[in-house]
Amino acid sequence: MSKMMNQTEFFAALEAARAPKHGGGHAFSRAWAAGELSRAQLGEWAIQHFYYIDPIPQQFAQLYARLPDLDARQHLLENLLGEEMPACPEKRHPDLLRKFARACGVSDERILRAEENGEVLPTTRAMRAWIWELSSIRHLSESCAGIMVALEGQLPTLYPKYVEAMRKMGFTEDDMEFFHVHIEGDTEHAHVGLELTARYATSPEIQTRAIAAVRASAEMRYSMLDGIHASVLARKAA
Repeated sequence: MSKMMNQTEFFAALEAARAPKHGGGHAFSRAWAAGELSRAQLGEWAIQHFYYIDPIPQQFAQLYARLPDLDARQHLLENLLGEEMPACPEKRHPDLLRKFARACGVSDERILRAEENGEVLPTTRAMRAWIWELSSIRHLSESCAGIMVALEGQLPTLYPKYVEAMRKMGFTEDDMEFFHVHIEGDTEHAHVGLELTARYATSPEIQTRAIAAVRASAEMRYSMLDGIHASVLARKAA
């Protein structure tokens, strides 16, 4: 029978599971960081990313309701309020992404009607469904690992390269506010995610499942980028 990993070993295994399919290694991300994508192509990314993140406040609320510990709930509530921004509604994260999309030439109508207009890619739909699964029915250790460690943990290393490239393209800091708020907030979210994952991983089997959830989330995000990249290349060829 396998034995429990200590915290250092477990944290290392969780972060290692994220590495092989880290979004920063994807060809689309490398092209973005190298300044090789046009505003129109970044707009295509924004349409897909909006569909993926639009229900995240509700998904976080679902996970919040399942957490047994006050400090865990308070952390997730802080994260949730950061998404919804009730005191400053125009700063909601989905709305900041729509602001970025407008700077790329994508109208609010197009981004909000992407699904009914047949523009949502299957890989994007799968990514959104996976977060619903993590937040609602998976073991809490898998939930925290798959959302906070695997996904939020990527952004502080991924988005600064995007921002640097977009500055050279002429995007303003206001245009890029969506990226700035994630660079600032998600380092802490990923660290808390490691701690909560470890708290709820109370057996070797659950530790293994949490590591698998990190790997699965990284693969799902990578697959979503595959879909966006293929779509952007197809549009360019046309």
